[in-house]
Amino acid sequence: MEFDLTGEHARYAYRLLAGLVTPRPIAWVTTQDEDGCVNAAPFSFFNVFGTRPPILGFAPGDKEPGIPKDTARNIRRTGEFVVNLVDEACAEAMNLTSSELEHGVSEIELAKLHTTASVSIAPPRITEAPVALECTEWSTMEIGRNRLVIGLISRVHTAENILDPETLLVNPEVFHPIGRMEVPSGYCRTNDRFQMKRPE
Repeated sequence: MEFDLTGEHARYAYRLLAGLVTPRPIAWVTTQDEDGCVNAAPFSFFNVFGTRPPILGFAPGDKEPGIPKDTARNIRRTGEFVVNLVDEACAEAMNLTSSELEHGVSEIELAKLHTTASVSIAPPRITEAPVALECTEWSTMEIGRNRLVIGLISRVHTAENILDPETLLVNPEVFHPIGRMEVPSGYCRTNDRFQMKRPE
């Protein structure tokens, strides 16, 4: 099968790309509005893009055409956010925070989550998340109706035992992130892994 995403099949772009380009990690982003209300929302159009400097990117869509989601709105006003990563233990809570709520209503309370103060920025991290990345906005690009937020990662927080304290390598027996799979509601676990050494 072949699809022309610049022409006759453009309306299927989300269904095709969000279903085929998988698994994708999930950015569970916390921000704060001008009144200090904490917003939490998940985004699976997300990844890290480099380490010198350490940067990541995610794409928050619009609530409606031309009306940004609270996450993008808060980042544009404050320039700060936390990307919390999602594991099996907090998957259900993450899913709850994808609910469309009125502006000013916190998803943290809806999902019965807790927050921990960040070190270098105002928005807190989600206490239940196994990993949290404190970020400042590097830039936000608008390409058509897409919005891509590029963040500079200033601090990394991990739960106990996720990293080997000497090598700083991930302990796969402890860290069980989930990934986004086919739309509309597919996810995957990461407990079936294998090793492939890179060729010399």
